[in-house]
Amino acid sequence: MSEGKPPCFWRGGFLAIGRDIIFLHLIVISLIQCYYYLYTYLKQNETEDASLENTRNQDGIGEKELLAASFGTSYQDTRCRTIGAIEEDLEQAFPEYSVRRGFTSRMIINRVKTRDQIVIDSLEEALRRAADNGVKRLIVQPTHMMDGFEYTALADKVAEYSRFFEAAAVGKPLLSSEGDFQAVVQALIEETEEYDDKETAFCFMGHGTEAQANHVYRKLQEMFLAAGHENYFIGTVEAEPALEEVLAQVKKGSYKRAVLQPLMIVAGDHANNDMAGDEEGSWKRAFEEAGYEVSCILKGLGELEKIRRIFVRHAKEAESSLSEA
Repeated sequence: MSEGKPPCFWRGGFLAIGRDIIFLHLIVISLIQCYYYLYTYLKQNETEDASLENTRNQDGIGEKELLAASFGTSYQDTRCRTIGAIEEDLEQAFPEYSVRRGFTSRMIINRVKTRDQIVIDSLEEALRRAADNGVKRLIVQPTHMMDGFEYTALADKVAEYSRFFEAAAVGKPLLSSEGDFQAVVQALIEETEEYDDKETAFCFMGHGTEAQANHVYRKLQEMFLAAGHENYFIGTVEAEPALEEVLAQVKKGSYKRAVLQPLMIVAGDHANNDMAGDEEGSWKRAFEEAGYEVSCILKGLGELEKIRRIFVRHAKEAESSLSEA
């Protein structure tokens, strides 16, 4: 054994200990990552006490029903603050009617039932319940943004069941008249004006559709520009204008910050992931990589009172059509 060199077994022992430390370090990192992903999943899917939500699928409806028809969302917090709030406003505006709920997305209905044990009627189940309860006058008020494929399918389904009622009418979607567009633009300006320092770009993410109704997003953009709000931008997650176009338009200005907000009735999966998520491809990630300070407002349009008023007005117009029939 030469001087100055540790014995072989010591060298092997140190190597073994080093490998063990590295192995333990990797385990700790893996556990931290697992905890983070679990926390993120639970945070995104956290629900309030299910017993506090009125799913509005009760019998004993009476002769007059107002059915609030929504695509739906599996995020209960935003569901209560948006769809639930719209239903409550409709109930206050129509004291003679029983307000009920119907979702058009079977996937969301199944997910909520499996995960949260919350039972929500589909649109067809809600219509069948109305017929079985002897409803005579039925108003169906959709909470849809526009007259697209979803709205058309909904109206067709109501028409299919109309023979079971003495009178039935479907209210218009959010963006129907020129006045509706103006009201939405004004509501969004008022909602964000406290952050408007002219160095901030406000970017609203809509869903988008392949239907002709997708033009509503371009029209909203034009109305913001006409109102002098050049720092307001409209885009979509699944159609045009796409993220790339929105970002390109923002880059033409000298903005330091970007505020992202969903242009959707609820702040559900698209808002939490496609807009505010940290993954590659999200709006938040894209704007951060472009050098902007980004803030995300996870607030659906249904939380805004002025937006809810539009749905109430459309339901009133539908009721008037019943009286004229």
